[in-house]
Amino acid sequence: MTVFSLLRDIAEGSELDPRARIAELKRRKAEIDVEIADISAGRLELMDPTQVRERFLQMAATARELLSDFRAVDNNFRTLDRQVREHIATWDGSQGELLQAIFGQRDMIAETDEGKSFRAFWDLLMSPSRQDELSRLLDMVLKLAPVRELEPDSRLQRIHYDWLEAGEVTQRTVARLSAQLRRYLDDQAWLENRRIMQLIRDIEQKALSLRGQVDERAFMEIDEPAPALALSVDRILYNPPFKPKITQRIIDDDGVAIASDALYEQVYVDQLRLMSNIRRALQTRRQVSLATLVREHPIEQGLAELATYLKLATQDVHAAIDDDQSETVFWTDERGNARQATLPLIIYAV
Repeated sequence: MTVFSLLRDIAEGSELDPRARIAELKRRKAEIDVEIADISAGRLELMDPTQVRERFLQMAATARELLSDFRAVDNNFRTLDRQVREHIATWDGSQGELLQAIFGQRDMIAETDEGKSFRAFWDLLMSPSRQDELSRLLDMVLKLAPVRELEPDSRLQRIHYDWLEAGEVTQRTVARLSAQLRRYLDDQAWLENRRIMQLIRDIEQKALSLRGQVDERAFMEIDEPAPALALSVDRILYNPPFKPKITQRIIDDDGVAIASDALYEQVYVDQLRLMSNIRRALQTRRQVSLATLVREHPIEQGLAELATYLKLATQDVHAAIDDDQSETVFWTDERGNARQATLPLIIYAV
């Protein structure tokens, strides 16, 4: 039946004749009408235990194959990340050529069969209604007597959560790839700026070395390096001039060294990890407050992480901020001190 169903889907999906497709739909409609009439008359066709067991085993095998597809996509992106690092370490060409090669390989991975299946299935998993439907169907099927006789793996009841975790691993791999490209561009910009400053210093040194050795009269005249354009649409509206108040006072330097440790103690908060915490909390409930979320997933990076939760609440259309109510969030900093913050009630919803 599975073979026939797949062949029928392929044939119908590739049929170009509209009349043939309409005829097939009418035939299926007639079969559905006959089935409805039989059920209305009390004639129900139920699967026997063998059919139930066969379909359940096929479902379990397909669920495990989906995990292997996720791992294949993640492995492809890991390989691309490793190749990107190797290219960057040995690249001596232009930035455009390197980025074109890297993005071409990424698009190639996304266009593979595994990549297309991953993207489509990930979009499906992101639907809360689909997750609820899958949980309901798994719970109902695992309670059937023929299925219980097979003694199925208890992890099958949470297989869709395993899919979500595998998909998040792949998304983090792609995020690492983007971070690597951003770091490369930042390094290249720094090197180019450093080279420009070195050229400017060389010109200044040569100009100083020639001072007094050339005629002061103009010996060369050049036009502007670029044409000056003055478009009427570029004129801004009138702004009153700002008159700064400058206090003429000399600040004495007391010679005390200024601590610069704070410049090197910057904290980077991973938004993907916080979004994952919110999604996991909403898998078993319709809504969750920020205080409850922090109790289940303690804050690790202090106020920076708390501020990121607030940022996600303002960006998510399903989140609500109630200024009339307040809640207190508790956490422990890296020194072991207890901290707390009182803020408006924040609720994340499905």
